[in-house]
Amino acid sequence: MNRIHLSAVLVCLFAMASCSSQKTVLPYFTDIPPVASGTVDAGNYQSHIKPDDQLLITVNALDPAAASPFNLPSYNPGPDANLLQSAANATPIPVVATSMQLQTFIVDSKGDINYPVVGTIHVGGMTVEQLQTLLTERISEYIEDPIVNVRIANFEVVVGGEVKQPKKIRVNRNRYSVLDALGDAGDLTEYGERSNILLVREENGKREYHRLNLNSSDLLSSPYFYLQQNDYIYVEPNAVRQANSKYNQYNSFKISVISTIVSASSVLASLIIALAIK
Repeated sequence: MNRIHLSAVLVCLFAMASCSSQKTVLPYFTDIPPVASGTVDAGNYQSHIKPDDQLLITVNALDPAAASPFNLPSYNPGPDANLLQSAANATPIPVVATSMQLQTFIVDSKGDINYPVVGTIHVGGMTVEQLQTLLTERISEYIEDPIVNVRIANFEVVVGGEVKQPKKIRVNRNRYSVLDALGDAGDLTEYGERSNILLVREENGKREYHRLNLNSSDLLSSPYFYLQQNDYIYVEPNAVRQANSKYNQYNSFKISVISTIVSASSVLASLIIALAIK
C-alpha cells in the first residue's frame, strides 16, 4: 500500500513539474533589472530598396513648372468594385469624390528604375536617404535647388498567430521595429509564446526565418529588431493553448460519438416498439 501511495505522489509531482515547465513568461525583457537603467545602441538602421518595391518620388522647387517634368502625373483610381457592381445591377450609384493619386516607380528585377529626364538609375540596395541624395544631385543639373522626397509606398508587414488583432500593417516610416508591429496588432494574447517569435523575410531571392525572444533584452540590439518591407511575424501558441485545443477537440469528438450513439439507440428503440405493437 505504501508503494502505491509513493507511486501516486511521484506521478503527481511529475505532472506538476511538467505543467510548470509549460508556463509562459508574460513580461518582456525579463533579464532587465526592475530598478536599473541603461542604454542600448539603437544603430542607424534604414530599410533598403528591393526589386518590386514601389517608390513614391516627388520633386519640388521654387519654380513648380521646372520641377514638373521630374514628377509622374497623378491619376484617378476610378470607382471601386462596389460601385461598378451597382452600375451592372442598374441600381442608383452614390456620388463619391475620388482624389487623385500619385503614381509610383516600380523597381525592376535588376534593381533599376527609369526616371524622367535623368534616365535609368540603379536603386537596389540603396536606402531612402541615399536615393534622395543621388536624385537631388542629378536633378540639380537641370533645375535650381530641387527638394526631393522618396518613400517606399509598399512597406507592409503581416502579423499573425497569437496576437489580439492579426493584420497586414501599412508602414509610413523608414524605421519600424518588431515591437511597433506587435503594438499595432494589439500586442500578444496571454497564450502567445514570447520566447519564440518567428520572423520570415525574403532576402536575395530566398526566404529566411529567424527566431526572436521577447523575454531577452538581446532583441533590442538584434539585426532583426527593425523590420523590412513584406516581413511576416508569427506568434506561436504556447503549451497551454495547444493543450486546450487538443482537449476541446477531444471533447468535441466525444460529444459527436455520444450523439451518434444516442441517435442510433433512439432509432433502434423506435423499431423495437414498432415491431412489438405489431
